[in-house]
Amino acid sequence: MSDRGDGGAAAGGAGRRVDQWLWFARVVKSRTQAADLVLAGKVRLNREHIEKPSLVVKIGDVLTVTAHERVRVLKVAAAGVRRGPPAEAATLFEDLTPAPVPPTAEEQVAAGQGAREAGSGRPTKRDRRTLDRFQRSGDND
Repeated sequence: MSDRGDGGAAAGGAGRRVDQWLWFARVVKSRTQAADLVLAGKVRLNREHIEKPSLVVKIGDVLTVTAHERVRVLKVAAAGVRRGPPAEAATLFEDLTPAPVPPTAEEQVAAGQGAREAGSGRPTKRDRRTLDRFQRSGDND
């Protein structure tokens, strides 16, 4: 085992530091951001909160990561050896994140995302043209 605290990952071990793995898997843009996520308590390893970015993850471990305003559940499929292209990064994990449930019509209306009542809000192009025609007809008086 190496003295660097990475569990021998650099020497070809079966594990990788959490911050390195998150960066290799392209969950975050930098290793510093990955370490900050761990320190902020936004990463769980096998349902347990972790506090150190130097903790080693192994194949088969499940990481729950809260980043970019969403929660992802990732099963480690490979430790990785570098931060490669996105296609290579996708082979490092299996995404177990459940599909989002679409909001119901009532929830959309409550959130203000549903259809609006006629006459409320900004006029449509058709409404503007009708208004223009009406105003032009009134100019002839």
